[in-house]
Amino acid sequence: MSTLLHIDASARDRSLSRQVGAEFARSWRAARPDGRYLYRDVANDPVPFIGEGWTEICDAVLAAGGTDLDRIEDVVRTPTQAAAWAIVKPLLDELRSADVVLIATPMYNYSIPASLKAWLDQVTFPRMSLAPTRFVVATARGGAYSPGSPKAEFDYQERFLRDFFAGHYAVTDTVFVNAEMANARVDPSLARFLATHDRSLADALAAARTLGEEYAR
Repeated sequence: MSTLLHIDASARDRSLSRQVGAEFARSWRAARPDGRYLYRDVANDPVPFIGEGWTEICDAVLAAGGTDLDRIEDVVRTPTQAAAWAIVKPLLDELRSADVVLIATPMYNYSIPASLKAWLDQVTFPRMSLAPTRFVVATARGGAYSPGSPKAEFDYQERFLRDFFAGHYAVTDTVFVNAEMANARVDPSLARFLATHDRSLADALAAARTLGEEYAR
């Protein structure tokens, strides 16, 4: 059974990243009515930050020479490690079960929210692989960070996630759908870019719909 895991990370319940992500999810579910849909909101239901027990499990995995995702639990020895594993296991099970992972996230201070980073930390261990899982990232940005824009060099959101998935999960099939210039909605000094933002959002919603259908095949 094909499975979509949908992660929302915006602190805003009516955020643009949530809208774009929801458009992908609706399209995917309509095209795959027999599919399995999993949803996690890491902003409203935060994942704990990693602690000492997680680091001990990570060290044990490294000492064993790499990550066999079916056997991580074998290295759990102490109550502290068991408590850490109790947090990790359901998150990792969700991630591993997914054929497609949809992450809807805003850009905060040029990067990703701490809530999303906490989730990524919990489900990442050395030398693991999630290939051939496909990742789709729906983003909203206050400014313009696409290639060729004046602030392109400050985009640590897409750059970080693309490198993260490739470096930690051996996944290079990652598609980004970005809605830009969102601050034009609220910042008077950016009001002249409102039409640019409207076009960017419309394009992102259309791209998300198309991708949802495509990834459901």
